[in-house]
Amino acid sequence: MLSCRGVRVRFGGVTALDGVSFDVEPGQIVGLIGPNGAGKTTLFNCISRFYPVDGGDIRFEGRSLLHEPRHRIASLGIARTFQNVALFDTLSALDNVVLGAIGGRRRSVFGDAVRLSSSLRREQLAAAEAREIMAELGLEDVAERPVLGLPFGTRKRIELARALAANPRLLLLDEPVAGLNYTEIDELTVLVRALTRRRSLTVLLVEHHMNMVMGISDKVVVLDFGRVIAEGPPSAVKHDPDVIRAYLGAAE
Repeated sequence: MLSCRGVRVRFGGVTALDGVSFDVEPGQIVGLIGPNGAGKTTLFNCISRFYPVDGGDIRFEGRSLLHEPRHRIASLGIARTFQNVALFDTLSALDNVVLGAIGGRRRSVFGDAVRLSSSLRREQLAAAEAREIMAELGLEDVAERPVLGLPFGTRKRIELARALAANPRLLLLDEPVAGLNYTEIDELTVLVRALTRRRSLTVLLVEHHMNMVMGISDKVVVLDFGRVIAEGPPSAVKHDPDVIRAYLGAAE
């Protein structure tokens, strides 16, 4: 479903990604891990087209993303959450999720011009879809509340709901359990696993919480200084000497 081939990114004299290559198969949950500064979020930003790529290719379902404008990524079937929760604080939780539903719809300028009167109907459908997703994530009680005053764990779920509202086939989760307590981490882990099955999702997950990553992932890819240093099932990756060295440092 997703194929990264020799992806290179430089910021001035700093190489953020240095020939990154790996694949994500349909239906997989793939954990992307590595020390701080390894290039994980940079790669997410390349897939989302927030950052340009200096070399290599990123293909989604066989189609190169490098020539796609960033505003088309959601309509292609890719949605994401962010390392720092990126919600519209003054809007209600429902309105935030509705934006995801509208943003993920495929439509044409010509079609909208011909069916101008359908705009209200489209918004009504988006709101109905948003409410269904919020119910699925246990967010019905906060639907009409501004997100600014809500607990951090609830805001994380709202952002996940907004991503799901775009009806993606590939979901990019950037540190979904960062800042959550142990109970919230367990709950969100179970939820992500269940959503993947129910919605036939493929997930690429960046996360520092190793128990969560190793417990949920079908495959783990490890980055260090912008390079892939290990790739495989969690049971193999967590015992890889290069991975241990990257996280703990070389033994004296």
